[in-house]
Order: sequence, then structure tokens, then C-alpha cells
Amino acid sequence: MSPIDATERSNDRSLAASCAVLGAAVGVFGIAFGVGSVAAGGSVAMTCVMSLLVFTGASQFSAVSVIASGGSTAAALAGASLLAARNGVYGLAMSRTLRGSLLKRIIAAQITIDESTAMSTAQEEPQAARVAFWWTGLSVYVFWNAGTLIGALAGNAIDPKKFVLDAAFPAGFEARVLPHLRHRSGRRAAAIGAVICAVTIPFMPAGVPILCASVGVLVGVKKP
Repeated sequence: MSPIDATERSNDRSLAASCAVLGAAVGVFGIAFGVGSVAAGGSVAMTCVMSLLVFTGASQFSAVSVIASGGSTAAALAGASLLAARNGVYGLAMSRTLRGSLLKRIIAAQITIDESTAMSTAQEEPQAARVAFWWTGLSVYVFWNAGTLIGALAGNAIDPKKFVLDAAFPAGFEARVLPHLRHRSGRRAAAIGAVICAVTIPFMPAGVPILCASVGVLVGVKKP
């Protein structure tokens, strides 16, 4: 093995380890989701199947939050679908990096999420980008579903409010949004969405104000 190959393998192992650590961290949010879903009335099986098949935390938390607050199934599905739509954009971006058989692409589509896309696009070399994508996506999938199962099984014994688990996902959302506030378009979108949501909450069913607030994204990014 040449020194260059040895260096590349060492870099790949280091990158894979970083991706696995990220996956483990996301698993904590999976526990929070499992607890919250069961507390909202979902069964353990329903909660776990949702994580296995849907596998997009933002949409899952959104749907459970709407149902828990008394919103309709239609509002929950609409909000969750809106949040999940961004994964389609991620798929277009990753199509230039990922190659392979139909089965491999189907698996890749399932794990194309915020974390796997972010870790992959942060790499300069194509090989590193592929390593980051697969290790991050698969690690998050395993830890998210393991966390969901743990949280769901413990759901009846844990009070989300007592352990502040109900604040875990909003905090995660804020962490993702904050970087966008450095730009004027991001601040504009956030301000418009916040105003629309605040105005519509008093007279609209749970979940609908969030859908209305999404208009802020369209208006906010209209101009650079």
C-alpha cells in the first residue's frame, strides 16, 4: 500500500468516526421523539414504524406536535409533507455525488437527510463526500431508530416536561435556523413567518399557522 493510499484510508476512518458520533448525538433526539409520540397517544409499534419508514425528524415531530395539540390529521400530514419536501432538493444535490445500482440509490434516497447531505457537501474530495454521506446517513438511521424504540418503550414512565424532553426538538430547530439569520434573506423569512404564525394562531386550528408561516420562506428568499 502506497503512503497516499494509507493516508486516504486513515482520513476515511477519521471521517467515518466523526459521522458515527454525529449519528449517536441525533439518537438522543430519537429518544425524545419516542417519548413524545407515546405521550401523544401513539403506540410503540406505530412510533417505531414511523421512524423506520418516514425517517425525517422534522416531519415526525411536526406531525406528533400537531396531533398532540388537537390538530387534524390533514393538518399534521400537510405540515409534515411540507417539511419533508426539502429532502427532494437534497436528493438533486446528491445525485451528482452518488452513483450505483437501483437498489443502492433507493437506500441512498431513504438516508438523504439534513445531516448526511451537510456532511457530504462539506467535503472537498468526491471519495470523502461519498464516505461522509453513507456513514452519516446509516449512523443516523440506526441511532435514530434505536433512540425511538428506547423512548417509546419508556414513554409511559417518563414525563417529557419533567425531563425537558419536550424542548429538545425546538432547541434543535433553533440551532439549524440560527446560521441562516446571518443573511438578510434569512432574517426576512424568519420575521415574516413569525408574524404570520403569531397572527393566525388565535383563530386557526393547530398546525395550520405553521403552514401559513411557510409563506415567509417564499417571500424572504425572493431577493438576495
